[in-house]
Amino acid sequence: MSVFRAYDIRGIAGSELTSGLAYRIGRAHARFTGAHTIVVGNDARLSSEELKQALCRGIVDEGSDVVDIGLCSSPMLYFAVAHFKHPAGVMVTASHNPAAYNGFKLTREHAIPIGEDSGMPEVERLANGSMEQSGFRGRIFKHELSAEYSQHILRGMKLPKLKVVVDAANAMGSLEAQHLRRPGVSIVPLHFELDGRFPHHEANPLEPKNMRDLQDAVVRENADLGIAFDGDADRAGFVDERGDIVSSDFTAALIAEKLLKNQPGEKVLYDVRASRAFPEHVRKHGGVPLMCRVGHAFIKRQMRQEDALFAGELSGHYYFRDHYYTESSVMAALHIMSLLKGKKKSELVKPLRKYFQSGELNATVRDANGIIGRMEKKYARGSKISHLDGLRVDYADWWFNVRKSNTEPLLRLNVEAKTRREMERRRDELLAAMRR
Repeated sequence: MSVFRAYDIRGIAGSELTSGLAYRIGRAHARFTGAHTIVVGNDARLSSEELKQALCRGIVDEGSDVVDIGLCSSPMLYFAVAHFKHPAGVMVTASHNPAAYNGFKLTREHAIPIGEDSGMPEVERLANGSMEQSGFRGRIFKHELSAEYSQHILRGMKLPKLKVVVDAANAMGSLEAQHLRRPGVSIVPLHFELDGRFPHHEANPLEPKNMRDLQDAVVRENADLGIAFDGDADRAGFVDERGDIVSSDFTAALIAEKLLKNQPGEKVLYDVRASRAFPEHVRKHGGVPLMCRVGHAFIKRQMRQEDALFAGELSGHYYFRDHYYTESSVMAALHIMSLLKGKKKSELVKPLRKYFQSGELNATVRDANGIIGRMEKKYARGSKISHLDGLRVDYADWWFNVRKSNTEPLLRLNVEAKTRREMERRRDELLAAMRR
């Protein structure tokens, strides 16, 4: 499988993703964008520094300058590109993948992502092509942006007195968590030491097993909230004061409610897997909910097209217009913390727990398109059909979405219904159809 993916470049460091390939990607990115300056940052994986150095050599050999912002999160990289009006950027990270992996997230101006339908095939073609020497060599500059970034993140934030447990998973969340240390806020740190081996657990809050340390600590510390960051801190998972994991669509609905108080009538995006409770909550609080495709490149594009205020993704990405239409897990955390004045997160979430959800289920298949076509034919009668992302079928009392994985021979299924019994019946029925 190619390391050039739908949304980024990713593979096993040292075998699939080598220094030589990193050099060629640096040259290809500079050539594709035509950027005179490219911002580069990296996470703390063991292979990141070596890959970054090779990438930067490629960029300067192509004649472009590098602004090296050093160790950072992906949201910090996006901020550096957009805020300082640089024409391109590269984040060296494999996000939530295990320690053996690494990769690159490529952006154009305004931190617009480069993906499968916005230039990634061309970057791949250039990286695999001839590499004649450019007539000019660029230079490498260092930029420490912590002061400007902190001012941007904390603008207008007011927090009550809280005790919050933060699990950084030995990754870049330890940098973002510094912005949560506000007057009256007590932070209980878990796994803040940077260690690219991820010795305690993988930096992926979507996996329940990776949330156990956080859940236990919230209960043990009698804390108000738990926050877990992924490897490059562009995603966050939340735990309420009882130690229960809160679904990301519910967290996003609460953030949308807060933002809409001061900006009613604005558009808010949610992905095709989100609970019906999300658009219902947005409408209740004066917003305009719009469904979108799964994946950061698609969401960012639709946000710009619609000039949306905010977007929430079931994977734990939270996108803000005020953060240049990109993710900011720490802004999401600050907004949730600001809502806890005299209230508990479990109480805030309780009105959203109106339906029963299957969670995302996967089935390995051979003929994904054929299966989706047969499912549409079977369930079309009396339903509302959407092809925005795979197939979504809505009935009055239940719905499902089935879509192809971008990276594996899998179909991904989400089901929601008004009763647990109906959800489980439909879930089993649909899974059986997929696996046949």
